[in-house]
Amino acid sequence: MTDTFLKQHPKWRVEQGMLVRTYEAPAFLDGIAFVTEVARLAEAADHHPDIDIRWRKVTLRLVTHDAGNTITAKDTQLAAECDLVFAAKWGG
Repeated sequence: MTDTFLKQHPKWRVEQGMLVRTYEAPAFLDGIAFVTEVARLAEAADHHPDIDIRWRKVTLRLVTHDAGNTITAKDTQLAAECDLVFAAKWGG
């Protein structure tokens, strides 16, 4: 499952057993707006990523803790939704 997702979403990678991607927004406030969108998606899915904000760069880390800290469909689904939100507002 993860390999298929990574082929379809090449900007994501696996690091230390987590699905990871860094997005770069055009401006700091755009990055914060993106984090707000991610928070809405996460709450709706009841699945919350680790989020790191550094100026215009937002890094998301996804893993399912209650599945033994493995990457599951919850992670790939939320990651794909985050890609769609970012692409719709800021491209790529």
